Amino acid sequence: MSHRRYAVVGAGHRSQMYVDAITGPYADRAELVAICEPNPVRAAYYVERTIAAGSPAPAVYGPDDLEAMIRAERVDRVIVCARDDLHATLIVRSLDAGADVVVEKPLTIDAESAAAIEDAIERTGREVVITFNYRYSPRNSALRALLQEGTIGEVTSIDFSWVLDTKHGADYFRRWHREKEHSGGLLVHKASHHFDLVNWWLRSTPSRVFASGGLRFYGADNARSRGLGERPARGTHDGADAFELDLRTDERLAALYLGAEEHDGYLRDRDVFGEGITIEDNLALVVDYASGATLSYSLNAHSPWEGYRVAVNGTLGRAELEVVERGAVLEAEALHPVLDPSAVDAGSSGSLRPEGERLIVQRHWEAAYEVPIESSSDGHGGGDALLLADVFEGPGDDPLARPADWRDGVRSISVGIAGNRSLETGLPVRVAELGIRLLAEPATTSAS
Repeated sequence: MSHRRYAVVGAGHRSQMYVDAITGPYADRAELVAICEPNPVRAAYYVERTIAAGSPAPAVYGPDDLEAMIRAERVDRVIVCARDDLHATLIVRSLDAGADVVVEKPLTIDAESAAAIEDAIERTGREVVITFNYRYSPRNSALRALLQEGTIGEVTSIDFSWVLDTKHGADYFRRWHREKEHSGGLLVHKASHHFDLVNWWLRSTPSRVFASGGLRFYGADNARSRGLGERPARGTHDGADAFELDLRTDERLAALYLGAEEHDGYLRDRDVFGEGITIEDNLALVVDYASGATLSYSLNAHSPWEGYRVAVNGTLGRAELEVVERGAVLEAEALHPVLDPSAVDAGSSGSLRPEGERLIVQRHWEAAYEVPIESSSDGHGGGDALLLADVFEGPGDDPLARPADWRDGVRSISVGIAGNRSLETGLPVRVAELGIRLLAEPATTSAS
């Protein structure tokens, strides 16, 4: 059994999944030897958490000392959980310093930095793994399996609609994600998950993207047009309303962010109707694929319920996946800290739209039938646990090809990057013209 030495770069909310995995179920094969984080409060939070799990305290370094950290701590693998626009620089530096990389999605946010990662991988020959946990969610795997088996024939088109509710969706407009220069917007930060699913389901690659959308609900201009009046700049105050997040109501958020503000000035709870928001909250795309299929995609970030619907049309029939992750956001519960219902069980909303999932298949000239989905209450329907096993134990022979590398990361962000360019120009954008060598290669019908 191989034993790897890990460093986590970026000690925010998402880092906990990896820290807990290394110090918990994978402690026999992994060791957290360092945390690279500029904010001393957040770094100390995970040092203390590591010690509490019975593991030695990891060393703490700042981002400027990344290479020195990799050398001094003999780091085998760096796990990048930093802000999206910092991913590429951290990946390239880690590779050049002699470490492999595991990175949270998205791989990066623009074509130039994606090309830099591609160059570094070619230069160093090292490995970059991207953690697409949605592939591992049993419902998404079930859809991949039936498409792979040819149950509905050759796929001709997909209609994919994702809605984020006024609890989870609103949260992207409080954080650094609200600034496109830091996140690439929801088309890159959030929808790269969704585009990866489509690439993986189709086993094909995107070729052309046309996008439309805008900021139509959140933001100061929309607030003024609806007469919302003056609002506090942040949500942590007495008497917060349903769109505000009071960090004092959640011990973990208070420790990671409220107690750390004095060191970097970062506010985790900014007003969703404030100034300075540069991302969209309503988006629609048409994406052509090398296989000949067409994707029709939409994303809304202020829905009263959360989930997604996928309809796949094929030459032999149709498959429909419907997922309700939270059936309603009730005003009295709006400040509850469970923000992402796909990652953490938020409980039942008790609404007429019950939480659940259903995969229906109907072939031509036949009655519809339901495909059973073996799920669990763990993160992303049990997908997080399966993903972590592949990351820390190594992927086995997976007939569904769920493990993803940098190539899958590039293909997933290519749709969002092209979509952002289309939003700017009002024109369709060819993926091969983004300036990334991988995407300029001859079209393929196998993305994984």
